[in-house]
Amino acid sequence: MKNVSVIFITVDKKKNAQKIMLELLKKRLIACVNLIPNIKSMYWWKGKIEIAGEFLLIVKTKKDNVKKIIEFVKKIHPYTIPEIIAFDIKEGNKDYINWVINETSIKN
Repeated sequence: MKNVSVIFITVDKKKNAQKIMLELLKKRLIACVNLIPNIKSMYWWKGKIEIAGEFLLIVKTKKDNVKKIIEFVKKIHPYTIPEIIAFDIKEGNKDYINWVINETSIKN
């Protein structure tokens, strides 16, 4: 199970979220991504607390792709410092885990 990771990415607009999703899929860096709309975020930015509506992407990929995904998303993301955080999967449906690994192992 340690070969698969989940990545959270937040983004400001639906069109930006969809662009990131599509580009990651086209490059076969990810097997699947979920888009969760209408999340509310509060955070410190430039010395004050900000409140923003955002979209959350939940990305599934093989662990070997995490660094590539971080670098790629940073290039196309509209934020100065985008949230891109990865978690290693410890347990899960082995069939699903194998599917993620297989889908992200196909070369374009």
